Amino acid sequence: MTVPELRPWRTAGPRGARVADAVRPRLARFARAAGPRVARFARATAPRLTRITGPKTWQYTAGAATAGLALAAGVVTAAGPWDSTGQRTAERDRAVALEHPGGADHGRGSDATGTAAGSPRPAPSAGAVLTGLDGAPPPGGVKAPPGTTALTDLLGPLLADDPALGERRTAAVVDLTTGKRLYGLDPEVPLTPASTTKIATAVAALTALGPDHRLTTRTVLEADTGEVVLVGGGDPTLTARKDARGLASLRTLAEKTAAALRKRNVREVTLSYDTTLYTGTETHPIGVNENLARVTALMADEARTDDSTSGPAPREPDPADAAARTFAGLLKQHGITASAPGPSKATGRAATLATVSSPPLSALVERMLTNSDNDLAEALARHTAVATGKPADFDGAGAAVTARLQQLGLPVGDARFHDGSGLDRTDLISAGLLTALLAEAAAPDRPQLRPVLTGLPVAHFTGTLSDRYTDGAAGLVRAKTGTLTGVNTLAGTVTTPDGRLLAFAFLAHGTTDAWSAQAALDRAATSLASPTP
Repeated sequence: MTVPELRPWRTAGPRGARVADAVRPRLARFARAAGPRVARFARATAPRLTRITGPKTWQYTAGAATAGLALAAGVVTAAGPWDSTGQRTAERDRAVALEHPGGADHGRGSDATGTAAGSPRPAPSAGAVLTGLDGAPPPGGVKAPPGTTALTDLLGPLLADDPALGERRTAAVVDLTTGKRLYGLDPEVPLTPASTTKIATAVAALTALGPDHRLTTRTVLEADTGEVVLVGGGDPTLTARKDARGLASLRTLAEKTAAALRKRNVREVTLSYDTTLYTGTETHPIGVNENLARVTALMADEARTDDSTSGPAPREPDPADAAARTFAGLLKQHGITASAPGPSKATGRAATLATVSSPPLSALVERMLTNSDNDLAEALARHTAVATGKPADFDGAGAAVTARLQQLGLPVGDARFHDGSGLDRTDLISAGLLTALLAEAAAPDRPQLRPVLTGLPVAHFTGTLSDRYTDGAAGLVRAKTGTLTGVNTLAGTVTTPDGRLLAFAFLAHGTTDAWSAQAALDRAATSLASPTP
């Protein structure tokens, strides 16, 4: 089997330079801040919560490197700030929910095996997870990456020979320190990627918009008609909940709008809403589906009709109208009577009344990847189109993502992007492109792309991997999952026992048992984190 070097779109630096240069200062702070007790964790991270809201958010987000986590069943400390909505919060909340000690740095009341009575086996702690990221070799030194023959012998039986992986399967493994491809199984053959498409969407959006970009929803007053227009800014995370948890708040927008109207001595308005930021059909090719709402520039809480914040849920049939009606009710609470809302378009003469903005794009990307958020993925693909002058519809978004990846010099080949989420079965991505995207996100001269890595779900801990990897590679594998009928995919990073950071991508097509296929992919990823003979 031929396993060629990656194309020279990213030259290899000194050993460890690919990630170490970007994260070393944060790791030093992490080492000082990390401690075994919850109280110390709170004191260490509290100052950073305010820093994340300031300018140049990516500089702080970049500090949370690929596997830069102290993972434990009860306490989690990141090598970077906890942001208000994304991966850091997801990990913190899960740690609190588990309420168990664990890990080499955090165990207490443990038996001789280091496991507290009645508690789950602890996930790896900082030492194991951070190995290979701080530029310093682990005890005994960093060994050379496994040879291509060794990886072929290791992965061949797990990927090429496992019938659970269906009719077609492709794979690639890359050493992120050197950029060298270590393993390939038809790595340039594109297959349906399912939700691993979101990795490409994330890279495209971050390069087109920048990690500090925010999505803004606003209200304007038309001078000629006195009409108030709620202008959608393409932020599906806009929330009407009382506790906004750092998201843009529709309640705050209503309060600020009402205050601005009262200053003008206005108590009654005609209310309209503007969704013209996006064009084309709002309905995804899969049709009405609980995995995502209609794709529109105005919605609140992803148009969910229940209390959920992620995963499938029933959705409002007209998200923009529902958000506007909610907004009208909120205005009434502040003394402003609004008409029943209808669609309109704000003119250039309209005066801005109030605005609210989302968390920075870096946090939105982490949220999208951690929770496999389809609504965010479609929104970010459209914003990529808007930023690059393409139509903000499904075709334009796909063309914009493709163009951004080509401009980065990535091996796009026969890739096809027909949506941003990966729900479209006609999407095509190769394992080689997926590992190239991850390598680009790890490159020291691409710190703005680091949220692509920090947003990946953590094995047996967060997001779509929270109930997987119950042993073997918990905390060491970070990966984006992908599942459609007959399709199972997995792409991410893994820390090896020798301190190497590898990127991998596994795609299986024609699977008949999703659970068996998922387990087979997990075994392959786990093997990369296991000592080799």
